[in-house]
Amino acid sequence: MAWFLVEIEYVPEKFAEVRPRHRDFLVSLAEQGVVAIAGPVDDDKGGVAMYQAENREELQKLIDQDPYHLEGAIAQRKVREFKPVIGAWLPTQ
Repeated sequence: MAWFLVEIEYVPEKFAEVRPRHRDFLVSLAEQGVVAIAGPVDDDKGGVAMYQAENREELQKLIDQDPYHLEGAIAQRKVREFKPVIGAWLPTQ
């Protein structure tokens, strides 16, 4: 399994209407252990989420199901693989 940071910028006139469905989508993924953390940034100009997926292709299939994507509320999306090595949330080695 790999970790990915997904950063999005919103389409200003669309995101607020879609936000409840987007959050339901993320809550469901968080309950499954797929989303570790997510939230808005820059005074609601965008958001960041950390996903766990088998690989980039599986992640792409998953994030393409996000209501923000399906309903055209994302102006830009950036995906980066993330390899956590230090942090309070990591198991001790």
